[in-house]
Amino acid sequence: MLHAQDTLTCLNHYWGYPDLRPAQKPVIAEVMQGNSALVIMPTGGGKSMCYQLPAMLRSGLTLVISPLIALMKDQVDDLRLKGIDAAYLNSSQSTGESNLIFNAIGDGKMKLLYIAPERLMSLKGALLERLKTIKIDMIAVDEAHCISSWGHDFRPAYTKLKDLSEHFPGVPVLALTATADDATKRDIIRQLGLENAALFENSFDRPEIHYSAQARTDEVTQLLAFVEQHASESGIVYCLSRKRTQEMADHLKAAGYKAECYHAGLSSQERMERQEQFIRDEINIMVATIAFGMGIDKNNVRYVVHMNLPKNIEGYYQETGRAGRDGLDSKALLLHGGGDFRTLSAHCEVDGNLDQSNVMLGKLRRMQDFADSRVCRRKILLQYFGEELQEDCGNCDNCETTFEEHDGTEDAQKLLSTVARLEWSYGLAHIVDILRGSTGPKNHRSAKRIVHLRHRSRQKQTALDEHRKGIDPARLADPNRRQVSRGRTQRPLLGSPPGPGAGHAHQVRRKPSPSKKRANLKPPPSRPAPNTKRAFKSSRRAHQLAKASNVPAYLVLSDRSLKELCTALPATVADLDSVHGFGKVKIAKFGLHFLDALKEEAD
Repeated sequence: MLHAQDTLTCLNHYWGYPDLRPAQKPVIAEVMQGNSALVIMPTGGGKSMCYQLPAMLRSGLTLVISPLIALMKDQVDDLRLKGIDAAYLNSSQSTGESNLIFNAIGDGKMKLLYIAPERLMSLKGALLERLKTIKIDMIAVDEAHCISSWGHDFRPAYTKLKDLSEHFPGVPVLALTATADDATKRDIIRQLGLENAALFENSFDRPEIHYSAQARTDEVTQLLAFVEQHASESGIVYCLSRKRTQEMADHLKAAGYKAECYHAGLSSQERMERQEQFIRDEINIMVATIAFGMGIDKNNVRYVVHMNLPKNIEGYYQETGRAGRDGLDSKALLLHGGGDFRTLSAHCEVDGNLDQSNVMLGKLRRMQDFADSRVCRRKILLQYFGEELQEDCGNCDNCETTFEEHDGTEDAQKLLSTVARLEWSYGLAHIVDILRGSTGPKNHRSAKRIVHLRHRSRQKQTALDEHRKGIDPARLADPNRRQVSRGRTQRPLLGSPPGPGAGHAHQVRRKPSPSKKRANLKPPPSRPAPNTKRAFKSSRRAHQLAKASNVPAYLVLSDRSLKELCTALPATVADLDSVHGFGKVKIAKFGLHFLDALKEEAD
């Protein structure tokens, strides 16, 4: 058994990595001292390594609580492929299969055991009692945000995990999540008893992901145009309803793409089969509701498309984070329309809980602001999670667009004059409707003398609406902003006469058509392109080996490993040791096969 000082030796032996990522080192050091911790690390940041590597460096068993069977199976397949003894327990297994797993644990061979919270904390408690007889070194709670009802992915079974300290006294708990705002973070700490534990908060930035948002006009044309740029790559397309997932999948299939839909209306067998097809690259595009994705550890997803506005930024961040888990360039496209907010706001109400209803509605407003914004999208995302980005990222649609400016003082004055005459506070869209001459309830009578803007289209709205799209990201991330009302800062604008120069301080940004690219921004770093024929041969060989091993192809050869393999062109087994992701076990199993594939092309 390797000791703590042999961390890098163990890492290279099983994973084929020369070193840990900077954010992983302090977490693993804390865990190796037997301490509990909460880790907030972005998707693709390497959270699983924070408990998998310590599990190999210690003598006992690491218990991993994970929310979905597919996620457990994927991680266990990956670990076994690396020569690591790991298993998962779920309700589909027979008593005989469970006994075999416990026999392996008793023999000291098993290092990691994955289990769902529902199974672990079941009312019968038989499994829990059996686990109490085993030497458990650590309990890792993955997707820990599921414990909080203030989060975006609440799982009631997770709340029972607060009893873990009673069942396993003295065993450290490592809670991990990619998405947690302040309220969710406090809830995780309180419920898991981590008040005195170390907190590791890493940057939420995913620099490899390009963010963009478009108004939804002709959604099928927009989707097909985007997918055409990634014809041979894997992607996920999210829709709000089951019906639309089927419709969009049909459009993609009619265009010649290998696509399928996934939603809760399918049988469990159909969902499992389609998920397996996607993981094994038999399907390139999965069109799904948000029921799909949390259990997917597929690292070669190159893009994520949202066909509607997501419910909150946490969900959007997590869903887009399913692209680019290998660190390679990926894209996130959001298509949104005027009806999205109205549809989703109806689902924000939590029965009997006004506070939580307001929280959910506030989160939806922040998501709408993100979609409408004309400032750096990465700044808004990071600001939402309490992180500052000093300069524009240069890798989102807003950073790549030169916006035209115009004087919006007169229109802003008209709108603020309306606000001053109304008896109640209203949302911006409602006030614009009044300005355009729509009739309303009695309390609008005080606005009779307002100059209407009937010549304006509903989409153009007013100068203030345009100004909102260019507002500072800190304001967009403010959870307390609700409705439009008059404030002291607006009085000078109300009192200033319209005319040349009067609105200099109130210039607004409009996206020109067609958009112009900014010349002063650097493009994202490019990577050397591997030889296409070598890549094809190696990829095909990976699929053959994966099929023989009954695992997904990306576990045998990731996109990053493929690029390095075809760029470095190793000639011997020893040369493979320097290729990313080729540990000793993988080299022994598959090394000669890939060397043969490279040699075939050279010949």
